[in-house]
Formats: sequence, structure tokens, C-alpha cells
Amino acid sequence: MRLAPLMIFSLVLAGCATTPNIRADYDHAANFSGYHTYGFPAETGTDRAGYSTLITGHFKRAVGREMEARGYRYDADKPDLLVNFFASSSDRTDVQSTPRVSFGAGYYSYRLGLYTEWPLYSRDVNTDHYKVGTASIDVVDAARKQLVWEGRAEGRLTKKMLDNPGQAVDKAVADIFMKYPVSKAAN
Repeated sequence: MRLAPLMIFSLVLAGCATTPNIRADYDHAANFSGYHTYGFPAETGTDRAGYSTLITGHFKRAVGREMEARGYRYDADKPDLLVNFFASSSDRTDVQSTPRVSFGAGYYSYRLGLYTEWPLYSRDVNTDHYKVGTASIDVVDAARKQLVWEGRAEGRLTKKMLDNPGQAVDKAVADIFMKYPVSKAAN
């Protein structure tokens, strides 16, 4: 019975943990209606040692889909906007200490008080190890070499996300672009 509140709290936390935290900011002086084309820098933030990674391909496809949905056209030679992206993951550990009711009757109950916890002063400690992923997208005015928009998603990585990175990147990029200052074009 004493575990019920802890289990409910853990389920609520677990439900919230998979929702990414999305943040974005942009240059309010930038005229987004003046941009018509986009491209990618020669080397993106997810490239390694001079070669393009599989994650780079996932990002390019997802970003291209979002940019084209907003009316931009891909131009590899002379784009108005350059879109760069970065991805990282890190290990995190959360330690949760929760008070619990205890009446001091344990293995050494015949020595009440000497080897038991004081009533209501005991704690359950739960340790949770997990990975957190961060995806960042920068949109740069290519002519001025000036950042005009940046978006970032940060959240807990699940096994499903790690097993299917393409789907995870698609979802993260779509979530980030929800904060882009230009809405999707009506179809």
C-alpha cells in the first residue's frame, strides 16, 4: 500500500519524460518573406571526419520536408538560407528520495528503537539511469552569414528511438519546426 503513491508518481514522471522540451528563438528584424530558397552547409554539425553520417541523411530529409512545406525551394548552389543541425546525447541519472511511513518493526524488532528507523523518518530511494538527446537546428541568412532562427528539442531517448533513429529525427524536426515563424503552406 505504501508503494502506490510512489508508483503513480513514477508513472506520471515517465509519461512526461518522453515529451521533448522544445525551445526556439529568432531574429525579429529578419524578413522571412524575403527568403525563397534553402540549402545546407558543405559540412553539417552531424558530419564526422569529413564524411556524411546516416544521421545527417535523416536530418536533411526531415528538414527538407519541413522547409518545402513552408514554401521554400532547395537550391544547392546559391540558397537564401543555410540550414545546419546538430545532435548529441548524454547519460543522466535521477535520484528520487520519497518519504514513507515506517513503524520500526523490521528484522531486529525485538530491539525496537536501536536498529530500526524512527516512525515517519524513513525514505525510499530510486535511481533512474537514462539517455537524453538534444537536436538543434540553425537557419542562417546565407548572404549576411547571420543566424535568423534556431530551434532545439531535448528529451529522454527511448529504446524505440535508438532502434529507429530516422523516425526519431523526423518527429524531433517536425516538433522543432512547429515553432518556426513561417507556417506550413495550405495544401
